[in-house]
Amino acid sequence: MLLMIRHAKSDWSEVGQKDFDRDLNSRGYRDAPKVGVRLKSLDIKPDIVFSSPAVRTKLTSQFVIEQLDYPLENIIYEDELYEASSRSLLNFINSINDEYNSVIIIGHNPTFTYVAEYLTGNVIGNIPTAGAVAIQLEIDSWKEASKDLGKLQFFIYPKDEND
Repeated sequence: MLLMIRHAKSDWSEVGQKDFDRDLNSRGYRDAPKVGVRLKSLDIKPDIVFSSPAVRTKLTSQFVIEQLDYPLENIIYEDELYEASSRSLLNFINSINDEYNSVIIIGHNPTFTYVAEYLTGNVIGNIPTAGAVAIQLEIDSWKEASKDLGKLQFFIYPKDEND
């Protein structure tokens, strides 16, 4: 299973701040752990977790993953996940070691939405901040992950709970 999580809501209040260095805003700090709790209720147990190293994404990763009883020190921060194109994200997915069955990747839009739609054939439109898309891929190796080979298992996001 591939679980793609978009970072939680970021803070735009600091004028001139580099995109990479943006923190979460108050909603992001609230939503990220909440999504982690929901994933735990769905019995998500990752074998490995990859994250973009951007500040807002690292924070999202930590808040989500700590809810899943996965060691925070085992999160792998990959530079290529920041500003990844659809092609580079697919190449990244294709390069995952086959010893891992349940993989979480935490990163950015619009790439995450495009890749989720490409893999599943579903129209998702937009993965909102702190949204999570789980895809079951009917493959024997991550190298085979490609167009329409995935089945959308679930798509959750904070506002789908009516908060």
